Amino acid sequence: MSSSIHRRRGLCLVLAAAPGGGKTSISRCLLAEEPGLALSISATTRAPRPGEREGVHYFFRTAEQFAAGVAAGEFLEHATFLGRSYGTPRAPVEAALAAGRDVLFDIEWQGHQLLKAAMPEDVVGVFLLPPSLAELERRLRNRGQDDEAEIGRRLAVAKEEMRHWDEFEHVLVNDDFAATVAAVRAILHAARTRRTRQPGLAEFVAGLVGV
Repeated sequence: MSSSIHRRRGLCLVLAAAPGGGKTSISRCLLAEEPGLALSISATTRAPRPGEREGVHYFFRTAEQFAAGVAAGEFLEHATFLGRSYGTPRAPVEAALAAGRDVLFDIEWQGHQLLKAAMPEDVVGVFLLPPSLAELERRLRNRGQDDEAEIGRRLAVAKEEMRHWDEFEHVLVNDDFAATVAAVRAILHAARTRRTRQPGLAEFVAGLVGV
C-alpha cells in the first residue's frame, strides 16, 4: 500500500462537559490509550492546584499576562469560566495539525464554539452529559474540595453548561466510564478516516484503478 494514503492533517478532538461530567478522567484515559493523541495545554489565570506543574497541566498566567496574550492574538480561543480565564495557545496547535498529529482539548462550550469558528474543518466536538442531576451532585461532593456554597454554584453552572449540548456533533451520556471511553475512541477513529482528511487518498485510488 502506498504511504501517500496515510498523509493527513491532524484534527482537534474537543471533549466538553459540565463540572463533574467526567471529561478530565476520560481525557486521561484517552491519552493513555491513544498514542497518536496529545493534550492541548491551556493557559489559565487560576492558581495551580496541588501537584499541578507549569507547562504540563496548564500555563499559569496573571490576569495582566493573559490579557496581553489576547491582545497579541496568541490564543485560538479564550473564555471565562467560574471567574477565571482560560485560553488555547495558537502556535503549538497549528504546528501539530500541520504535522498530522491529533490534539485533545479539555475545554468548555465557549471554547469549543470559538475553536470551531477559527478552525471549522478541524474540530470534532463531543459533549458529555451526566446520567442524572443526583449523580452529578454526588460526583461534585466526592471531590472533597468544595464547601456547600461552591457545590451549589457549580451545580448552577452545570445546568447552564448543559443547555449547550446541541452545539456539538456528538453527545454521550457518561453513565458507564469504560463504555464512554470506548465511544469517544470510536468517534476519534471515524474522524481520522474521513475522506476530506486524507489528501493522499485520490492519488492512491488512481493508482488502483489506473487513472
